[in-house]
Amino acid sequence: MNYITKDSGVRQEFDSGMRRDTQESKPMFSLLMAKYVPYKEQLVTRWAELMGRGAEKYGYRNWELANSVEEYERFKDSGMRHFMQWMNDEDDEDHAAAVMFNINAAESIKYKLDRATDG
Repeated sequence: MNYITKDSGVRQEFDSGMRRDTQESKPMFSLLMAKYVPYKEQLVTRWAELMGRGAEKYGYRNWELANSVEEYERFKDSGMRHFMQWMNDEDDEDHAAAVMFNINAAESIKYKLDRATDG
């Protein structure tokens, strides 16, 4: 595979003399982590922990096997149910992390379904 190094043509120069391409219009993953929230309490951490529990219960990356409209709808329904439970401050499960999981899974299946109909 022949890779290229993308270049916006704009440089950021640091006091040390180092230069880098600009960060402008690039995803800022660092903003997903809320400042001053401990690691174990971060939503991203709790989501990853939910994924680990799911892997133990159902199998590693089991959710990625889904590929049908029925499974897509199931993830959407589950996500909405967990969202309603989160909105109502239910704390019997990590409903916020479950919402993130279900949206991510639904979006993944939607991506697969969209590509399947494009060909």
